[in-house]
Amino acid sequence: MRHFPDDFIFGSGTSAYQIEGSMDADGKSPSIWDAFCSNPENIYQGHTGEVACDHYRRHEEDIAIMQQLGLDSYRFSISWPRIYPQQGVVNQRGIAFYRSLVEKLLAANIRPMVTLNHWDIPLWVYEEGGWLNRQTIAWFADYARTMFNALDDLVDLWVTHNEPFVASLLGYYMGLHAPGHTDLKEALTMSHHLNLSHAEAVRVFRTVCKPTAQIGLTLNISPSEPIDQNPHTIELARRADGFVNRWFLDPIFKGEYPADMVGHYEKIVGPLDFIQPGDQALIDQPMDFFGLNFYQRNLVDAAEGTLLGYRGIDEKQPSDLAGWNEYPDVLLGVLRRIRDEYTDLPIIVTENGMGLDVEFGDLAERDKFGTTIGVAGSVDYIAEDGKIHDDTRIAYVHNCLRQCLDFIEEGGNLKGYYLWSLLDNFEWALGYSKRFGITYVDFETQQRTIKESGHWYASLIKARGL
Repeated sequence: MRHFPDDFIFGSGTSAYQIEGSMDADGKSPSIWDAFCSNPENIYQGHTGEVACDHYRRHEEDIAIMQQLGLDSYRFSISWPRIYPQQGVVNQRGIAFYRSLVEKLLAANIRPMVTLNHWDIPLWVYEEGGWLNRQTIAWFADYARTMFNALDDLVDLWVTHNEPFVASLLGYYMGLHAPGHTDLKEALTMSHHLNLSHAEAVRVFRTVCKPTAQIGLTLNISPSEPIDQNPHTIELARRADGFVNRWFLDPIFKGEYPADMVGHYEKIVGPLDFIQPGDQALIDQPMDFFGLNFYQRNLVDAAEGTLLGYRGIDEKQPSDLAGWNEYPDVLLGVLRRIRDEYTDLPIIVTENGMGLDVEFGDLAERDKFGTTIGVAGSVDYIAEDGKIHDDTRIAYVHNCLRQCLDFIEEGGNLKGYYLWSLLDNFEWALGYSKRFGITYVDFETQQRTIKESGHWYASLIKARGL
């Protein structure tokens, strides 16, 4: 058996809108996702997060599952509209919920990692311009300060934003996520304002929080690889890498947006005048760790008539450990790239996991709501023996954790791994058509059942190795 370091963090994660439900309980106001889901055309089969996993009322049951799994840590996000239901109005009942949640986690010997923004910004913020309005940077800083003051004595791991690429490009250009816009310049503007708000939250953090607390940013990285070795395809893969990865990595770690992508974008939308003089100096705020969300690579082929001249190719995923062990070590390459090209900060894998299809429904219509990693024909369901035999998920996660160990053993500064996700949940525009959880949720009865992947992960944590 190969062992992880004694201080390596094994965790699992969720996000507020995907699990909490109780959309208007205890003073919470609507988020942009509440509004987006109110139009059934936006979500697969008209699903919503109105109830989701009912975690707001069932969180004690979920903490008991975390204890059973032996988690070192639990990553969750705070619902901003639970804290600021109106501009300038702090909802103490919202703060009390999260403080109680954290206290119960600590009593169970589970370390909380808190994400401030996992996409569900208050609807009132959106109605004032949302992330297109630079004033939102100050509103986010106020919200961050409120939560730092409320939880600093209990929490020592913080994340500012989760996956700015998804929030900006899927929400403001592709129209797949809330608020459903389709304007590239708006998406780029939002990504820049997210960078500025991240930096402003870090500045506030340094003035409020204890010196031992740590803060970082989580980016989803999907390496882009050409479908063939044609020089044009290779160049397109670099362009895809700029679209998904470098546009978000470079300003944080290199002090500027990638020049090639600035050139591409200016040909399409004109001057990037939302970037004001002095902005880059404002963005340059040292973090304590880098949060990496990883799921799959992006295979690229030429495609006329698309935004940047390429398209992503759907790739058949292996279904067992032998297949994954023959597959390229993509995650290891990502970890090395972060270390070699960007930063020597500690890295934490803040999300990694596999979504499998549900047992019910015709999923052919799902493509228009986006795609996510999975294995064709693999279904997450309760078998006749009462178990959920998600061996494909175990094989995928085992292979990713093996690559994490490879990186650590070659000297890489990897400090933790959070398996996504603790519970089956509302999978954004895909509704309930995908199950990512290591705990099965019957959404009609809210009964929880730990899957075979959950039991496997618990054994791994107990052994501290593979």
